[in-house]
Amino acid sequence: MHAFATRTLSLAVALVMPLPALAANGHYPPGIEGLSAAALPPAGIYYRGYLLHYDIDNLNDAAGDSLPGRNSGGVTALTHRLIWITEQRFLGADYGMEVVIPMLDIELDLDIAGGQRFTDDGIGDVFVGPVILGWHGQQWDATFAAGHWFDSADFDPGNPASVGKGFGTTMLTLGGMWHFDAARTWNVSALSRYEIKTEQDETGITPGDSWLLEWGLGHRLANGLELGLVGYDAWQLESDSGAASGDRAERHAVGLEAGYFWPQLGLGLKGAAYHEYDTEAGSSGVIPEGDMLRLQLTKAF
Repeated sequence: MHAFATRTLSLAVALVMPLPALAANGHYPPGIEGLSAAALPPAGIYYRGYLLHYDIDNLNDAAGDSLPGRNSGGVTALTHRLIWITEQRFLGADYGMEVVIPMLDIELDLDIAGGQRFTDDGIGDVFVGPVILGWHGQQWDATFAAGHWFDSADFDPGNPASVGKGFGTTMLTLGGMWHFDAARTWNVSALSRYEIKTEQDETGITPGDSWLLEWGLGHRLANGLELGLVGYDAWQLESDSGAASGDRAERHAVGLEAGYFWPQLGLGLKGAAYHEYDTEAGSSGVIPEGDMLRLQLTKAF
């Protein structure tokens, strides 16, 4: 595969995801949950909508250095997530399930591709999660979940802005949350995702397993407003099978979040801004680095 094809493939793997392209090399983009992400809600049906925009500042190589030229673009996503927490219990935990349907609009202007512009929009790969488990204590919460990102969207290996990734991903989730006081005004949380990918049929490459962590330190004020420090860290743990290089991708970011919940309406709204301060490319040699804005709306039915 010549150099340009290799780099466009890397962007398709690193950029094109069911949400803004932020993961090291998998489907799940870190930073979409933030504060209190590891706490499962009570039994009921919930809709959660994510509006995200990821703005690319530059492209980095395997050493984390910026590539020459002006390489910019953006990913805007409106993602719909339906969660059902049942009345059933398993292993002492509340049991639930979920489905995620992303809608993407991607634009890339790449000097590394001779100044070409790439675009695509549509429904991305769909996630189905048949297992969500949530445990609760007086001052703690814990969550485990399992599901699969299906290779359901269109993928073009020659278009780095394709809304599909061209492979499927099994995702395992484990997280926890601790409240420092009985009134639950201060909390710290961590939510991790482990991703196992299938082969990308069009290229014969199987992306390596990856692990990422979303974390947050939050404080709820007397008026109900929650403020906090948030961040994410993502690592590719295995080299891509079938790729020329054994380099592994990673990315790191920090940000701020604010949120409020209206109990009488069963409605919650959160907003966050993240800045990526370090990204290093994997085997393909190219990875974006930028800033993300997120709005998250939750409605209980």
